[in-house]
Amino acid sequence: MNSKSIIPPENIITRILLIREQKVILDRELALLYGVETRALKQAVRRNIKRFPEDFMFQLTTAEFKSWRSQTVMSNSDKKGLRHLPFAFTEQGVAMLSSVLKSERAIEVNILIMRAFVKLREIVSTHKKVEEKLKEIENRLGQHDKQILQIIDVINQLITPPEPVKKKVGFTV
Repeated sequence: MNSKSIIPPENIITRILLIREQKVILDRELALLYGVETRALKQAVRRNIKRFPEDFMFQLTTAEFKSWRSQTVMSNSDKKGLRHLPFAFTEQGVAMLSSVLKSERAIEVNILIMRAFVKLREIVSTHKKVEEKLKEIENRLGQHDKQILQIIDVINQLITPPEPVKKKVGFTV
């Protein structure tokens, strides 16, 4: 099985969410990628729960679940499988899934997901670098703007003739 033919990395990246300031993939998305039922994936995780500490996997709270659900457009048929709070897997949790789900597809998909997380980190890093460059340019322009304003003030002072000195009329004592 060729790993490049299964799923394009872009399709995986779109499934990565930011929840609790962590990049995660929800259990139902992983189940689709691995080609198993969400119920089976959760069952395998529960059987091996010691392999999934909170920094590897956590269950969404009711508020997080409602927020996520309101942000995704779902048909009623999709909601049938979402009666329970989903698990969210971090990159380490996804890596641990490969030891729990022991199929060839799971191994291939797991490699693709790891590559997608790496690609996402590269995209974020590039974005930050571009943002820093833009701020640097903006700061430089700000400094140049101040210098230009100072030059304009000096030019205005040179162009504007000085006010004539008025001679006092009368006697001085």
